[in-house]
Amino acid sequence: MHHTEPVDELPVIDVAPLVGATPGSPATDEEARVGAALDAACRDLGFFLVTGHGAPAAALDELDRAARGLFALPDDEKAEIAMALGGRAWRGWFPEGGELTSGVPDRKEGLYFGRELPSDDPRVLAGTPLHGPNLFPRRPESLRPAVLAWMGEMERVGHALVRGLGLGLGLGPTWFHDHLTADPTLLFRIFRYPPQDPTDAAWGVGEHTDYGLLTLLAHDGSSGLQVRTSDGGWIDVPAVDGALVVNLGDMLERMTGGRYRSTPHRVRHAVARDGVGDGVGDEVRDRLSFPFFFDPSWDAEVRPVPVVDIAGRELDDGAQRWDGRSVHQDDHRTYGEHLLAKVSKVFPHLAATEL
Repeated sequence: MHHTEPVDELPVIDVAPLVGATPGSPATDEEARVGAALDAACRDLGFFLVTGHGAPAAALDELDRAARGLFALPDDEKAEIAMALGGRAWRGWFPEGGELTSGVPDRKEGLYFGRELPSDDPRVLAGTPLHGPNLFPRRPESLRPAVLAWMGEMERVGHALVRGLGLGLGLGPTWFHDHLTADPTLLFRIFRYPPQDPTDAAWGVGEHTDYGLLTLLAHDGSSGLQVRTSDGGWIDVPAVDGALVVNLGDMLERMTGGRYRSTPHRVRHAVARDGVGDGVGDEVRDRLSFPFFFDPSWDAEVRPVPVVDIAGRELDDGAQRWDGRSVHQDDHRTYGEHLLAKVSKVFPHLAATEL
């Protein structure tokens, strides 16, 4: 039987029944149990771990090796795929400090990717923001196939998870596919967090929430991710081998009227000077993380889901959130408009020149 076993306050959910389901098929009892476990996790902290996802460990290992190979290159070579060269597609590399959270530069370096689209795709020809071909480096040549393979795996898992959420909400297994995610907006990041002294007050990435539906996070086994609890405290997210960390985005909290939680989180890769403190013995190395964002279709209208107990928790007016804004107050009609407004604050210099 597939069930939930908590690890350090976070549930671990085996999603194999959902991953193995045939699209469009009726849900099995096993899937319904997994859906109930997902529903409980989404109502509680909004962060959980999933196993049974089927993404090969070898694929993640290859992605990690290729990414480290790129990050080890000189900045002037990495700048050959700088985000400024990606235009409206917003793809490519940015240096440490090149991304902002609440206006503060993050202590991380990164790469942005999205669904790989040819230059003659109608959405690209129309100049749709965040759509286009990815920027891949000359070397290592292994990065391109590793990125595209991993994105394919995560898209598959994303479809399985929203099947489970549909069951957990009592909407049926195909509700999300039929209304929001038939052609999901896919964004993928690779982040490098350099080691920081534990006394350093800066953050690899400061307190924030994600924008859309689901974030599927793989990592290199290092700790550093923290989640804010309902009482205002913080807990560490355990780095469990083979498990993906899943958290919810603002759109899912908004759609469920607060029944599900888009939980603030942050990252600091704190390592003592002797190398102890990051969970990898005495070895001091960069922490790599691989967040994949499985979000509504670009043109989807994000509306409340039709569930009876949608007002299961009091709506947050935004006063207690990291950005002071409620997820339930949004003037944007489509998910694409919402996303564009958010990412424009992350890279304001690109927004000013390209969008």
